[in-house]
Amino acid sequence: MKSFSYKHVAWLLFFAYFFMLMIQITLRYIPMSSEVSFLQIKQTEVSGIKAYLPIFYIHVYSAIFVLLAGFTQFNPKILAKYPKIHKWLGYLYAGFVLLLAAPSGIFIGWFANGGLMAKTSFIILGVLWFWFTLRAILFILKREIIAHKKFMYRSFALATSAITLRLWKVILVYLFHPAPMDVYQIIAWLGWIPNLLIAEWLIKKKFI
Repeated sequence: MKSFSYKHVAWLLFFAYFFMLMIQITLRYIPMSSEVSFLQIKQTEVSGIKAYLPIFYIHVYSAIFVLLAGFTQFNPKILAKYPKIHKWLGYLYAGFVLLLAAPSGIFIGWFANGGLMAKTSFIILGVLWFWFTLRAILFILKREIIAHKKFMYRSFALATSAITLRLWKVILVYLFHPAPMDVYQIIAWLGWIPNLLIAEWLIKKKFI
C-alpha cells in the first residue's frame, strides 16, 4: 500500500511541477499580443495569415484546461466517489480537445518551424489526438469501458506532449547545443512518440 501511495504522490508532484510550468508559459500570452515569446519568431504568419493569431491563442489557452481535466480522469478516487464529476470533466476534456485544442494544433502545425519534417509530425500528432479522443467518447457512449480507458490513455499521452516537448527541448539544448531548426525537427517527434509508447505499455500491463 505504501508503494502504491508513493507512486501516486510522485506522479502528482511530477505533473504539478510541469503543469505550473505550463501555467507560467501561458501567462506570457496574457494579455494577447502578436509579438510576445514564441510569436516573435512567427511574424511572417502573424502578419500574413489573419487566422493564425486567434487560432494560436485558442490552442494555448485550451491546453491548460485539457491538461487539468485530463489528469482528473485517471484518479481512481474521483471515479469511485464522484462518478458524475469524472463524467463531466471527461466531457469537458473531450470537448476542448475535439473542438479547440486538436484542430487548432493541426492548423498551427502546418506552419511549424523545422520544415516538412516538423510539420508532418505536428499534423500527425493533432490528427491522432483528435481520433483517439473521439474513439474514447464513442466507446463510453456504448458502455465499452475497457476500450474507452485504452483510448483515453492514448489521448492523454498525446495531450501531455505539451509538457514533454518542452522537457526534451531543454535536455537537447543543454546537452548537445543543436541548431534551432534541428531542435524543432527532433522535439516535434520526441514530444509525443515516447509518450504514446509508454501509454501502450501501460495498456498492455493493465488490460491485456
